[in-house]
This record gives sequence, structure tokens and C-alpha cells, in this order.
Amino acid sequence: MGVTGVSLIAVSTQHSLWGAQLNTAHRPRRLAATLLAVTLAGAGLTVAVAPAAHAAASDAVIKLPFSSYSAIAVDSVHQRVFVADSNTDYYLNKGIIAVYDFQGERITTIQTPAHVSGLALNADSTKLYAGLREQIQTYDTTTFEPALLSYTNTDTCGRELAFSGGQLYFTTPYSQFVGACSTAQTYLDGIVNGVHTRTGWNDYGKIKLESGPGDRMLMGQPRNDNAANPFLAVYDTSNGSLVRNAARRFADGAGHGALDLKDMAFSADGGKVAVADAAYGTRLLNTDDLTDAANGYQALPAGATASSVAFSADGKYVARGAAATGATPDLLVQPADPTDSTAPLEFVFEGSLDGDRVAPRGMEWSADGSRLFAVTTNAAGGQYWLHIIQPPAVQYDTRFTGGLTHSPAQAVAGEPLAVRGKLESDGPAPGTPLKVRATRTDATGTHDLGSATVKEDGTFTVLDEPDLVGDATYKVSFLGDLTHRPAEDLTHTVTVGKAPTSIALTAPEKATLSGGITITGTFSAQGKALPDKAVLKVVRTDRLGTGTLSSVTVGADGTVTINDIPRTRREVTYTVSWPGDDLHTSSTASATVYVTR
Repeated sequence: MGVTGVSLIAVSTQHSLWGAQLNTAHRPRRLAATLLAVTLAGAGLTVAVAPAAHAAASDAVIKLPFSSYSAIAVDSVHQRVFVADSNTDYYLNKGIIAVYDFQGERITTIQTPAHVSGLALNADSTKLYAGLREQIQTYDTTTFEPALLSYTNTDTCGRELAFSGGQLYFTTPYSQFVGACSTAQTYLDGIVNGVHTRTGWNDYGKIKLESGPGDRMLMGQPRNDNAANPFLAVYDTSNGSLVRNAARRFADGAGHGALDLKDMAFSADGGKVAVADAAYGTRLLNTDDLTDAANGYQALPAGATASSVAFSADGKYVARGAAATGATPDLLVQPADPTDSTAPLEFVFEGSLDGDRVAPRGMEWSADGSRLFAVTTNAAGGQYWLHIIQPPAVQYDTRFTGGLTHSPAQAVAGEPLAVRGKLESDGPAPGTPLKVRATRTDATGTHDLGSATVKEDGTFTVLDEPDLVGDATYKVSFLGDLTHRPAEDLTHTVTVGKAPTSIALTAPEKATLSGGITITGTFSAQGKALPDKAVLKVVRTDRLGTGTLSSVTVGADGTVTINDIPRTRREVTYTVSWPGDDLHTSSTASATVYVTR
């Protein structure tokens, strides 16, 4: 069956041998909150700040009892979470489906007669479908008793399952060797009206499926050696049929920008599709034609690679999972509306207690949006954890009060400046201190000053080092988080002056014409360091008139030395001056010496 923009190939299926191991360790729960370091622009100052959002969120963490992972399914009717291993390394391997309640307690472990890959629930969550090597098995979601649904063509690489339009659809990839699964020929099959059906849709790679509202289903192709420009397609599954609607490949004419698919999800209303693209980040597309949405999500933090994405069914949130190292967030939970500037709640997974990153296809929400279930893995991909995250459900108002002040009263270029204010918030005290963001706008544009911590009494201090003379306008913003609404921005204009300089001279009271005069001194400049050593002008005034002597260069330690042979007796005055520059004031000093024979 052919389709515009999507190539489809037909081949036959074969059999192969596979194998795997299990890991049954269990870890306790903890709160996933992490501090980041932000350097204040232009200030040379570093403050410790938490992620952009700081709403308290409980995070139960469970060590999963296997060393491979294939799928997660959430039954909101009975409050059950099903997580399956893949264990496809050997054809005689059995599989495991671990079953948890919404609090993270394990209810049971189902052992399947063959390796298990895909999971799906029917519309009323009475049945769990599990993709096995040569069959689709069903399980009662209350008793967990098995019932054979249908024998299928052999799957050797791991299936994807999706229940859509009242029917079950699943993929059947086949490869003789483990290393060739990424390029295996994969068929889209289904149990349509109770009959095993080969739909005719197929292509290379471990094709992914995702069901959505309005009898829609996504089919996406991961990048592989047989698909340099993979596709994404939307299907209509109503009336027991399977009709392809929009389809898209992403590479340009030069082959750049190809999709590197890790996960995909429909928005709650089905109008948008989010794609976790390891080469791009989080793509937000219009479902009708898969064009880019007018407004997309902000980029993932630097160093984070998209791995998973999921919308809450209540339409409030989108969760964006990633693979990252160190203090870089692995998970962002934020408003589903991309125009909502509320800062994300960020999670960093790092270490043996909670994994290192979000696993591809590793996230699902409860139907009411009260819980996010996320599977994480270590860097080697041999251990897995289940996180149960509860974003706060209530948002409270916030406001800046009393305006902004600054100190010192006279700001000078190149010197530290503190801008202070107060943020009030309704509701209970936040579990983690709130953060405000600040910018400075001057003649050269707008400069990001990073974040500042709000203390328990609501006060905060933004530290800066303005580097330009003239007016500098400071803007302080609170973007909100999952518990607090944004506050109206506050601005404050500061007139920045030149940094002062000074010259100090030490001269003898008396000197002789024959012995000459030596005057020593120091030159100091506040603010930014001078680009070059200061050169001071020296003027001598005596009873014969005024004349300019040779200039003197200030030493590296700020000292100056003036040597002169006076030309006449009586009082001789030496005036030393520096003209100033764009960032520093001028300065002058004088010394008078009485000259005798």
C-alpha cells in the first residue's frame, strides 16, 4: 500500500533467538530538587540558585525489578501502574510486568510466558494488553488473570501496542540478529473486530505507536540505517478502519534536520502533537497537517537531549524528559500552553537512588493530571526506576511591594551595585525559596543578570556591576511556578556615574637648586581597571612662569616619581593631573617646595 511522503515495504517474517537478566533491587523515595549555579552577567559574582521553578512536588522513587524496559501503562480507574521489561535477548526468555499502586507500593509481579514488550489498556481499563513474542496476551486489571487474545506473527525485537478506535494495533518487527533490530522490517498489525489483521503498513526500524483522543493514532519511525529521513504520520482509526491522514518527513533538501524520534504524544484535545526529537528537542506540531505550531516550547537546558514527552489528560501540563548529566535537568514539568511563561518545575536525576535520565517512551500521566509516572534509567541502560511525581494542584498570587531601591546611593561604573526589593506570595510558605530574575537595560541593550533568592521575609537582593556611564534600568520579574502565579514586573532606573580617581603627592618642604627635587606619589582609580597604565601630566609654576614638564607613567603598583632640577629660587609648585576617560573622573593634586641656593 503506497502513501505520499511515506515509503512502505513488504517482506516476510522469520524466527530468532534472544535473552536477558533481571535486577530486583528496591530504593526508597526522595524529593528530586537540585541547585544550579548562575553567574550574574557583568558582575563577576556567582550565586547558588535553584531551578527556574521551585514548587514543592512529592517524588516517590521505586527501583524496578528488571534490567530492561519496554513500556508503561497507567490505569486511572483502578489506580494501577504497569511497567514491562523487554528481555528480548533470547527466544526462551519469559517476561515481567511489575504492577504498582499510585503510592508506589508493588501490588504484584506478572510473569509472562514469553518476553513482553508493548502494553496497552482498553477504553474502560478492564483489560491490559501485553505484546509477547508470538501472541497478544490480555490480563484482567483487577485479578491480573491472563487470557489469550490472539496468536500473531513472531516478534523478535519488541512490539509497540496502541488501543485506538476500539481496536488494538501493534507492531511486529523481525530480525535474525539482535544487532539488526534497529533496521528490522516492521509491520503494523491489529486485532480488528476480533480478527488478527495485517494492515499493510510497514517500514524499516522499530516503529512506534501512540493513541490519542478522537480516534487518532500516531505512527513514528526512529532514525536507522535504512531510514535516513524518518517519517511521522497520523491515522484515523474510527469505524474499525485505519486511514492515514497527515504525514511528514523533516529533513531539508540537503538532508539536514531529519527526525531522531524518541517519543511522541497527543495534546489533551488532540489538536497538537509533541515529539521528543533527540536531534532537535521538543517539537510541537499541528495534528491536522503536522506543520510546526505557531508557538513552540522553549529549548531544553543546554546539554539535555530529548528522550520522552507526555501531556496530562486535563490539558494543564506537559512533561518533557531528557538525557542529561550533572546538574542539568532531566525532566521539565510545565504548562501545556507554550505561550504560558510560568517557569517549569525541573528535576535532576543523578545516581544510584533515582537513575540518570528519563528513559525513551518512559512517561505517562494519571487521567486527572495529579500524578506523572516517569521511568528513569542509568547511563548504561541496565537499571530502571519508577518515579511518581505529584505536581501542586493550586496556584497562589504573588506581588512585588514597596518598589526597588539601590545602594550605594551613587552608582559608579565598574563597582558593585545592589538592587533590593520584596516579593510577597499568598498561600503556605514555599518548600523551596522562590527566585526572581533580573535584567539591566542600558545604552548597549538588555543584559541578563540571572536569578536572586527570595528570603523568608520576602526580601531579595540583585547584585550587579554596571559597566557603562548613564542611565541603567533594572527590571525584576517573577515568572511564577506550578504553585505561584507570575507577579507584575518591577523596574528601577539608576544613574551610573564615572568611577572616582585620586592622586596623592609627597614632596619635601625645602630643596636646593643644586640638589634637585624628588616628589613621590600614588595614583588610584576605582571601578573597572584602566586599559593601559595612566600617564600623568606635570606642570611646574615658579616666579619665572608656568611650564609643562615631561609626563610620568604610573607604575604597576600605582606609584609615581617626579624628578626635577628647579630653575629658580623661592616657591615652586608642581601640579600633577590625569584627564579621566569614559568610565573614570579626572583628578589632580599639587605640591609646593621652597627652593634655596
